Amino acid sequence: MGILDIFRKGLEKTRGFVSDGFSKIAAKMGRFDEDMLEDLETLLVQADVGVGATLSIMDAIRENIKNTGDASRESVLRTLSEQMLSILGEKKTLKIEENNLNIILMVGVNGTGKTTTAGKLCLRYKAQGKKVLLAAADTFRAAAIEQLEIWGERTKTAVISHEEGSDPAAVCFDAIHAAIARKTDVLIIDTAGRLHNKQNLMDELSKISRIIEREAPSALCQALLIIDATTGQNAVIQSEVFSKAVKLTGVGITKLDGNAKGGVAISVAYSAHCPILLAGLGEGAEDLMDFDPEAFVASLLPES
Repeated sequence: MGILDIFRKGLEKTRGFVSDGFSKIAAKMGRFDEDMLEDLETLLVQADVGVGATLSIMDAIRENIKNTGDASRESVLRTLSEQMLSILGEKKTLKIEENNLNIILMVGVNGTGKTTTAGKLCLRYKAQGKKVLLAAADTFRAAAIEQLEIWGERTKTAVISHEEGSDPAAVCFDAIHAAIARKTDVLIIDTAGRLHNKQNLMDELSKISRIIEREAPSALCQALLIIDATTGQNAVIQSEVFSKAVKLTGVGITKLDGNAKGGVAISVAYSAHCPILLAGLGEGAEDLMDFDPEAFVASLLPES
């Protein structure tokens, strides 16, 4: 199965909503008039593309029609695709430097699939022959520590953890030194995601970042925000909050197969100005894919 087929299968619900919706609008007549453009605008907002991104896309479509006089289905669809790709940017992935310690800091609110994504990344890197270590720095929920330890058992990966309620930065300190001593390639750190006290969250993540910089200055550290596509525009709010707490490398979007709101990927990319690196297209470990903007957009829109 090719990458496009995988994305189309995972985004089936969103594709059905957006692609079918576009086709119904375009079927009204041969050329798009203002009423049809307004219907398209509504469709994008309902697919959680976001108001800001939607207005930007629609402005470009109207400008193109004004400049070229071409309001055909093909022209509108082409401009729509181009604008979505422009917002998503070029394909980027999590980088792993050879012969160096790579630290992946997993951030995001509870329930987004952060710990599960950490486990799936562990499987990915171990399949590549990398030495991997997990760190349970979400010490405020016993269930979070246990969940990561289950992934550790499943993947035969050591997990550095302390007791519930202990200092997350202390866990990171121990995990970094364990990773260095064991000549680990990839250290994946799972952190807490409590948005009810944003200041505590920011302080905690800032402290963890300082520990990493001090104890492993030569390591490649990447902060990955995990958001749940089914939460819609709440995902955009989360990206804004976490981007203030830590310098984000990129975003991983889980549960894109969960409903017809997959357009939130475009909204997050537009608002957070941060590349989307991973796409969760199903429950299996193999369903965690590197995000491919071209495959994503082609999966949402009808064929020209």
